[in-house]
Amino acid sequence: MVRGKVFLVGAGPGDPKLLTLRAAEILKTAEVIVYDRLVNASILKLAPESSEKIYVGKRTGKHEFPQEKITDLLIARAREGKRVVRLKGGDPFLFGRGGEEAEALADNCIDFEVVPGVTSAIAAPAYAGIPLTHRDFASSVTIVTGHRAGGGEKSVDWVKMAGLEGTIVILMGVESLETIARKLVEGGLNPNTPVAVIEQGTLRQQKSVVGKIGTIAKEAKENNVKPPAIIVVGEVVALGGKLKWFKASKR
Repeated sequence: MVRGKVFLVGAGPGDPKLLTLRAAEILKTAEVIVYDRLVNASILKLAPESSEKIYVGKRTGKHEFPQEKITDLLIARAREGKRVVRLKGGDPFLFGRGGEEAEALADNCIDFEVVPGVTSAIAAPAYAGIPLTHRDFASSVTIVTGHRAGGGEKSVDWVKMAGLEGTIVILMGVESLETIARKLVEGGLNPNTPVAVIEQGTLRQQKSVVGKIGTIAKEAKENNVKPPAIIVVGEVVALGGKLKWFKASKR
């Protein structure tokens, strides 16, 4: 029996130039590519024209291709002897359900490899001039999802989160920003704590809205911030104005 292999590949934060060398190498020999909504379209051009490309993107409240079906697809194509690339925005093991897919592959004795990707949790703040750690401001980083999916996924205890030291990075939280901000303040976070909301990080249409946790939801709404965007909470945000280097419109 001919056995294929599945590659769980991180496509990076948006800018195709941030794709890893290993990811590019694998894409060039892919026979099947199962890809998500946040994968930059130009990255798919690295794959052979003959490769089968299957879009399985998800939006909030709209999962036309449920996770179980995606997992079954990976297993089925691998059992056909194909080189299958499961291409995910950012890193496959950071809120990308890559761990669940790897478990299923292991349980079904499917050979697989994980190719880490540059996550937007780090890249978007960097492109906004915000270092997540700094000796004078933060010696720790907490990365958390702001999106509570169905299927029994645990929600975040924002009150406890408010008591953490260091920087908080929230992915998939823009649509719940008002609730998140309110709960962080209720948990004891100073309403004047600096916050940045970064939309389309690393791309030429990147924009940042900077404010304070007590008012950021209103400011983000006024600036029409939409997903995909990440939220950075902490004193390091104040460095963004001084360290800004990325000219988004000229990218």
